[in-house]
Amino acid sequence: MPGIRTAGLPDCRPLLADPDDLTLAFQPIVGLETGTVAGYEALARFPGAAGPDVWFAAAAEAGVAAELEALAIHKALAAVPLLPDDTFLTVNVSPHLLGTRPVQDALATRPDLHRVVVELTEHTPVDDLGVLRRQTDALHARGALIALDDAGSGYSGLQQMAALRPQLVKLDRALVADADADPVRMALAEMVGEFAGRIDAWLLAEGVETAAELAAFAQLGVPLAQGWLLGRPGPTFAPLAPEVVQLVRAQVARARLTESVASLLRPVRQCAHGEDVLGLPPAVLVGPHGEPAGLLLSDPRTGEVYTAPVSLRVHPSTDIQQTLQRALTRAPARRWEPVVCTDPAGEVLGILRIEDLITAGRAAR
Repeated sequence: MPGIRTAGLPDCRPLLADPDDLTLAFQPIVGLETGTVAGYEALARFPGAAGPDVWFAAAAEAGVAAELEALAIHKALAAVPLLPDDTFLTVNVSPHLLGTRPVQDALATRPDLHRVVVELTEHTPVDDLGVLRRQTDALHARGALIALDDAGSGYSGLQQMAALRPQLVKLDRALVADADADPVRMALAEMVGEFAGRIDAWLLAEGVETAAELAAFAQLGVPLAQGWLLGRPGPTFAPLAPEVVQLVRAQVARARLTESVASLLRPVRQCAHGEDVLGLPPAVLVGPHGEPAGLLLSDPRTGEVYTAPVSLRVHPSTDIQQTLQRALTRAPARRWEPVVCTDPAGEVLGILRIEDLITAGRAAR
């Protein structure tokens, strides 16, 4: 029953009375294409030797799980203004607590959730994915990106990916550990990555702890990685160590057996979605947070200008042949439309012309 403590669990109620005892550590998330920090994950830290899982279990046992999680969320959101430029902050939220008043109040302390990634960390099936989808849609409307933790860990995780359409997908640590020596794990990781790509989500390899694991996921074209090899959690938004930057760039350079689409990227005008657009197509229509919301194109036969949805997005490190294959398997009416290239936060970097992809794909054969 709530309020009855199990022996061995810490008493977390004094922690809620003195919130300063809960502190945060920030672990870097690395963009492998550039060898720079793309974002940070906010991790709760508690007094004593017990780990966060123990404290959150104690809070659940005492009936104050939502209050403790809300405290961690509140502190994480307060740190957003201190983020370095061009980075995001990942904040962990349990899906079954997302709709509770304490968690909703904590999320309301920052109405604009741009640069915030809400990471759903539940390890049990969600009873009502429809309710959860409405809750995450509301956060997305305020600028947040949605991440799913431990993707590939079971059927329920794939169900959540299909239902929630997250913008960031974290590979289950079980698929990351020693993946370089296990072709089955790599095949499963590739499958999750392919699925993530088809819903326009970025893949993150979490728990990378060896150079061999880093090399394996760089070879796979995974755009983001996190782990002790790259940077341990710390009290500030620390940059990467120079030796880590050198290691990442070296491993990615070795992994580039095929050319990425970054070399084919073309600049493109960006216009606010819903406003009058001046000038000639093409242009990308962007939403309030820089995300691609549509395309302004012209019919090559008639010259008629029209708008179209964004039917394919990729990141700069995506392989040319893979991008071309995905582009040409779109619906016939969309097959020759440009591909939009975005950064980890979903902001537009440029476009890829299908003609350029075909030419580069032939040259690579």
